[in-house]
Amino acid sequence: MTEHIRPSAPTRSRTTLLSRLVIAVVALTLGALTLGACTATAPPQPAESTGATTSGGATDSFPVTVEHRFGSTTIPAEPQRVVVVGLTEQDILLELGVVPVATTEWYGEQPHAVWPWAQELLGGATPEVLSTSDGFEFERIAALDPDLIVGTNSGMTAEDFEQFSAIAPTVTNEAGSEPYFSDWRAQTRLVAAAVGRSAAGDELIARVEQAYADAAEQHPEFAGLTATFSQATPSNGVIWVYPDGLNTDFLTDLGFTMTPGLDEYAPAAGEQAQISEENVHLLEADVVVFATESADGIEDVLGFGTMRNLPAVKDHRAVFTDATLAGAIYFMTPLSQQYVIEQLVPRLEAAVRGEAPQSVEG
Repeated sequence: MTEHIRPSAPTRSRTTLLSRLVIAVVALTLGALTLGACTATAPPQPAESTGATTSGGATDSFPVTVEHRFGSTTIPAEPQRVVVVGLTEQDILLELGVVPVATTEWYGEQPHAVWPWAQELLGGATPEVLSTSDGFEFERIAALDPDLIVGTNSGMTAEDFEQFSAIAPTVTNEAGSEPYFSDWRAQTRLVAAAVGRSAAGDELIARVEQAYADAAEQHPEFAGLTATFSQATPSNGVIWVYPDGLNTDFLTDLGFTMTPGLDEYAPAAGEQAQISEENVHLLEADVVVFATESADGIEDVLGFGTMRNLPAVKDHRAVFTDATLAGAIYFMTPLSQQYVIEQLVPRLEAAVRGEAPQSVEG
């Protein structure tokens, strides 16, 4: 299975280890990018079951100017042909009612690079799928004749931005943020502003925040319990664990407190902790969430050091995800987080009761 650390550059080897969550997706095996190929055991729910809705047309007056990390971009008129060069922005656009003419494959090889929680929002459209395996496909993108290029989660450099801007107005992530996986709220606002739907973007954010608040209120037993989140399966003698604040909002917003001290095992600030076999005990918490993708992935996790003897595992307080839920956690878009809340909360309920199954079915 796959290690889903974001790539700092699409041209780097997928076995290169770059552990910063907010800037990297590197696979740790030569069989990388197979998360979506491991199908979810539980049937994915359609988008509307997660509370997702699409907005109407643009409500902002054009031209609009969007500020971002490389300055500002003016979009003269409502975009009709939007190309996504980032890893996850298709989710935001689709929920805003904008179907891109092209998306970019991250991993999973989902149809049109759109995951199950967003598929219905395509409405039968078939966006072209771009690749970054050998860098951005500038000529192919130019041939699509876009009137807006969206790359808030693309890792584009200043040079890339200049090349994109020569093709069409281009929007990247906010100033001061990392190249990949900056704050999901900021990304949502940037994308919404670029397509003239600022108010709708704010509504997407408010809806997710309210969904977390509602779930937390309905489950007061979560408040103050500790939680650990581990990514994919062990590789190269370590398992990758997320310190507090590193893509852990999906747990802390439900009331959990992340296991302290893990940042001491991260190579640098803002990176995932690298936990070796002899330190498996550091994962212990009231609830441990493993972003597994298959039965084989669970066995890989359980076979790592003394993992089977971890009290949370022995006492059925460990949650093992399926492939689609793992992908939704990694995407961290408004739409995917609605799916996370719907699918993960029941599994957390079971874990708190000590009744979590050691399977991907939840």
